[in-house]
Amino acid sequence: MQIAITSDIHNNEVNLEKVLRYCAEQKIITLICCGDLASKEVLDLMNDNFAGVIYYTFGNADYTELRELDSMEKYRNTFLFKSFGEMEMDKKEIAFVHFPREAKKLAETGKYAFVFHGHTHKPWEEMIGNCKILNPGNVAGEIYPPTFAIWNTENDNFKLLRIHDLK
Repeated sequence: MQIAITSDIHNNEVNLEKVLRYCAEQKIITLICCGDLASKEVLDLMNDNFAGVIYYTFGNADYTELRELDSMEKYRNTFLFKSFGEMEMDKKEIAFVHFPREAKKLAETGKYAFVFHGHTHKPWEEMIGNCKILNPGNVAGEIYPPTFAIWNTENDNFKLLRIHDLK
């Protein structure tokens, strides 16, 4: 199974639509977003244009109307996580969070095979013990070029995609 991992969209709907189009073409039905959509309109755009399930944890740049959803567990086809999300994917424990400091703390527990985060806008990966921490960069194209990641859960390969290289 392939899973798309995004972060830091910051209302850049043009780049987000490229990501969602890529996901549709590749038949990707799971998307993890590590925070900073910014607005509820962007969450609605994702729900309207992604056929699968979305897992979202809130970031520091989410506006009030989006933040008001943080008491809900699910909004449309999106599962919402207030501070961080955790789940099992293909028999691997994973977590996702917005902030790198919290990602490191989660990795240090030894509970997870993978921890995903955003916030810095910079694509990054590192190992802490047996846990891989991965930052998919940012969809917005702020500070660094816009990127997102694809995780192939069958072989645990990760691919970083530059959004400007997509159609």
